[in-house]
Amino acid sequence: MSDGRYTLDAFLEKTRDRDLNQGLFELESDRMLDINLDGEVWIKLGAMVAYTGQVKFEREGILSRGIGNMLKKAVSGEGTSLTKATGNGSVFCADAGKKITILQLQNNAICVNGNDLLAFEMSLKYDIKMMKRMTSMLAGGLFNIRLEGTGMVAITSHYDPMTLPVTPAQPVTTDPNATVLWSGNLEPELKTDVQLKTFFGRGSGESVQLQFRGNGFVVVQPYEEVYFQHGGS
Repeated sequence: MSDGRYTLDAFLEKTRDRDLNQGLFELESDRMLDINLDGEVWIKLGAMVAYTGQVKFEREGILSRGIGNMLKKAVSGEGTSLTKATGNGSVFCADAGKKITILQLQNNAICVNGNDLLAFEMSLKYDIKMMKRMTSMLAGGLFNIRLEGTGMVAITSHYDPMTLPVTPAQPVTTDPNATVLWSGNLEPELKTDVQLKTFFGRGSGESVQLQFRGNGFVVVQPYEEVYFQHGGS
């Protein structure tokens, strides 16, 4: 049936878990990731929706990566930590119904907004970073993780992401709430547009922007995930 009505047997058949023989990361749908676990993998804290088999979950706090106490006060919420899944089984992950994309890094480096990182292989080196001047504006979840090496990473976005090239002649400025990831060699600068802040009001997200310069790319989504807080708003 095409109108969302099924017999129970038809519904169970349509929605049942299937082994797609795609390896460690499989997309059961564009919003559900199936991790065929045989060892260890990193997932976003709170992203596991179900699992089968013998799997153990161990949270790793962001501070265990050597971030200072200032960051501890600035960052809060589930987006600030990763969970290590260890064992053998299937781990199903999702994040607020967002679209999931699996990227195969081949000796590449990318920086992913911590709010948009779902899972990644242990073979990838990672480093949790915070941009300068960012801590004073955070409500929680806005940090980025630099991933480098060879392996798979699953990212999330609201709707279809779009990639913009960055060149020395053409820098790109984005809304932080819509920025998903960027090439690992770029270091965005925080930019405040006073005119926009005056026009839209102090709480406007558009008054705070990220500016990318150099050679690389930046990926944005057609949606603003609001995780900024502005003092006095």
